[in-house]
Amino acid sequence: MYDHLLCDPHAHLSRRTLLGATAGGAMLSTIASHLALADATGITPAGKPKSVILLWMEGGPSQLETFDPHPGTRYGGDVKAISTSVPDLQIAETLPQIAQQMHLGSLVRSVTSKEGDHQRAIYNIKTGYRPDPTLVHPSIGSILCHEFPSQLDIPRHISILPENSPARGGYLGPIYDAFKMGDPQNPVPDLKSSVSEGRFARRMDDLKWLEDQFRRGRLRDLDQNRTLHESSTAAALRMMSSEQVSAFDVSNESQSTLDDFGDTPFGRGCLAATRLIGVGVRCVEITLSGWDSHVTNHTLQSARCEILDRALAAMLRRLEEQQRLDSTLVVCGGEFGRTPKINAAEGRDHWPHGFSTFLAGAGIRRGGVHGATAADPKLDADKPLADVSDAVTVGDLHATILAALDVPFEEELQTPIGRPLKRSEGTPIQAILNS
Repeated sequence: MYDHLLCDPHAHLSRRTLLGATAGGAMLSTIASHLALADATGITPAGKPKSVILLWMEGGPSQLETFDPHPGTRYGGDVKAISTSVPDLQIAETLPQIAQQMHLGSLVRSVTSKEGDHQRAIYNIKTGYRPDPTLVHPSIGSILCHEFPSQLDIPRHISILPENSPARGGYLGPIYDAFKMGDPQNPVPDLKSSVSEGRFARRMDDLKWLEDQFRRGRLRDLDQNRTLHESSTAAALRMMSSEQVSAFDVSNESQSTLDDFGDTPFGRGCLAATRLIGVGVRCVEITLSGWDSHVTNHTLQSARCEILDRALAAMLRRLEEQQRLDSTLVVCGGEFGRTPKINAAEGRDHWPHGFSTFLAGAGIRRGGVHGATAADPKLDADKPLADVSDAVTVGDLHATILAALDVPFEEELQTPIGRPLKRSEGTPIQAILNS
């Protein structure tokens, strides 16, 4: 009945081809090709120092095994529900630590989408728009960095463990693409010169001469409108000598802190995120993949939840203790949910008709819950939203996130082809926003 939602293993975002090495500066090529700093032309306006941490559960977490369980029902599966720190709110037993932090944020149980394919749904969730062959829309972090430019020596938009879907600047330009990095237990590569100081200086002189030759007869704003080689190299050099780089390094954290976050690549990514926003990074997204549970759903979802539970709970506690949660928006969710009906392989398939997203911090109301899904859904293919109460679209969720970050979500921007386009086509969920 819902065959159009089945997974196409070939339909995943491919990595973008990045800037190649520049002559005379081969050692810098890796950094220069990945740096994505906003044009540091100003300082963040007073009173708007907000950042966002996006936890992307890539593959589609099951709402029934995470934030919206229906135990003991026809489609509830093997999971049980447990009480949380919010009266009368229960979530799945797979998230016991998060359950004790639910009072810090709001839960939306009624997100709906028209996209049931991984690639299209990820694009939809990250940008608030459905894919358009004529335009690439910017991600949340790109919009935030564009709206509030500021000076940093390290990237202001970072994607940790990005898999195949790092955030992109879209029509705002590649300068707003996310800087991609792996497990924070490993140092950021290529930050130290492999040659002597004198030889390195000579290489930089050669590179400057080459840039001068390349610039002749070309647009003055070439870096902004065509290529990024010169500005990326300058950013790489700043980063190499900056003390802010230490924010990436979690090795000086105590073992007990690492254990609190789970001491997994995702947990260390979440820990690094709390450090990075502390030095002024505007957006950090951390990906936890592996939620695509077409077979043995309960086992797979439970294993992912064990990693998520410790990391998200520890992140919320740390931000609250450091008094940074009110200026940091934490968003946790995937591109869609899983079907209520369990298939013949004991799995759940793709389900965009009512799934859950958790938000905390910044302008989000504490202890809030919005929307619901039916415990005994009719699963009418012609009326898929009949089982969802107070449904919200992905556009609405996106508008809510931007509103919580004090970004004018309805403001129109000019795209490169002269087309005016709003930052979001949705309406904020007022029920979970602070007045």
